[in-house]
Amino acid sequence: MALYLKAAEIMEKVEGKQGALKTLVYDSQFKNIKQLFALVCETQKFSSVLQEIIESTKLLRHTKLKMPLAKVLVYDLLIGQGLKCGGSWKAMMMKHRSRLQAELARMKVKQKVSRNEDLLPCSVKHPAGDQLPRYVRVNTLKTTVEDVVDYLKRDGFSYLGKASRLEDLSLKDRYFLSDLHLPGLLVFSPKTDFHDHFLYKAGHIVLQDKASCLPAHLLSPPPGSHIIDACAAPGNKTSQLAAIMKNKGRLFAFDLDGKRLATMSTLLLRAGVTCQQLANQDFLKVDPDNPQYKDVEYILLDPSCSGSGMVCLQDNTSADQEKEQARLASLASFQLRCLNHALRFPSLKRLVYSTCSIHKQENEEVVAACLQQNPGFRLVPLLAEWPERGLEPLPQCLRASTAKTLTHGFFVALLEKHSEPGNTKQELAVQISGPEVKPRNLPSSEKRPAASEEDCEASETEDRPTPVGGQTGSKPNNKKRRKRKKKKKGAETAE
Repeated sequence: MALYLKAAEIMEKVEGKQGALKTLVYDSQFKNIKQLFALVCETQKFSSVLQEIIESTKLLRHTKLKMPLAKVLVYDLLIGQGLKCGGSWKAMMMKHRSRLQAELARMKVKQKVSRNEDLLPCSVKHPAGDQLPRYVRVNTLKTTVEDVVDYLKRDGFSYLGKASRLEDLSLKDRYFLSDLHLPGLLVFSPKTDFHDHFLYKAGHIVLQDKASCLPAHLLSPPPGSHIIDACAAPGNKTSQLAAIMKNKGRLFAFDLDGKRLATMSTLLLRAGVTCQQLANQDFLKVDPDNPQYKDVEYILLDPSCSGSGMVCLQDNTSADQEKEQARLASLASFQLRCLNHALRFPSLKRLVYSTCSIHKQENEEVVAACLQQNPGFRLVPLLAEWPERGLEPLPQCLRASTAKTLTHGFFVALLEKHSEPGNTKQELAVQISGPEVKPRNLPSSEKRPAASEEDCEASETEDRPTPVGGQTGSKPNNKKRRKRKKKKKGAETAE
């Protein structure tokens, strides 16, 4: 019965939009994750059908069950592989089985269909998620792409080389290839299962959607960097960052949820990550001026969002639009606060902002508001070959979707610190105004270029006498010209 109780708990959280289904399942620490994930996904898919059956038979009144638990039990009884529990629970459900079966049959007759799947809404019958490839990221902290490919070939998979176009990612059977956009990412046919595979259990591969791999790849911190992963759990992006920086440097990872952080710690241990420093802390309460973060130059910010891009979280029911808009406004406000807070770290050079949301309100609108409030940062154009761009007026950003990129829905923006022309001139003017003045140290992204206007002007005057105190007046040169004129007039008179 533990399976059904845990599945009902997750169903209730998913329907209350308290998290992504997959994350909730894997954070549950249930013994048989695969079994739990399958039950919750299938129950959610048939949710509207199950609810109609339960309400028509008045099952809740007869059994005193709550709706989420009733749904998972009725799913396995009528549609799944049969109840996996015994005792009083099974006896209770078997008592009502005939009425439940009769109601299911009545629904089929009414809609003139013969299969259970035909009762589903069109948007659920053939969900795009069922056709998404299985993406596998090679963990280069423990192995190499070549070694993983060789191992899989010996294990019966057929390697097709590197994809050259998006259509190549539509695979069948045991064929696989390397992704055309992201290095170290392997692509398999949909629903290829690696949960029990040696490479997964040993931490040599990570099961991670392609879109989810974008933030760390685009941030690309060099080895030795100091990095913050602001909302880190469950930790796939954190382990990817550690692999990119080759476990050299410091990786500060924050998450407010202690249970998720504990699960993340186990994941990072399996992945061989050693440069992390985990903190069960609200990122908004982290002090940017704390000396231990003085060298942080890169931040990955993937804050809580609606999860509307996740296939398992997509809501096909008619939701209360007023409540939904209020929820999105609240999320966007939180996301903007996180983004503004992240930009306060003094040595920050680059920041990646990402969500698994499809809503402009959580994506382009948050980034646009942030740029308006932080003129010292600008957007960096990303992956020119990527097939889906940010909505206008921010095409520098990336979007992902089941239709255009064969991934879950996603959004990524890369912000970079830059020098404003006016500020740069002001700083340089201070530097040449005299030896007594010591200007602040500029971040590397604000250092003037080698061939700046000031350099050109200096090269033209380097043979001239340097005025005292850096003054650039013309009086010394005027005196010389007057002396030359007097000599010339004297010579003409002598002639």
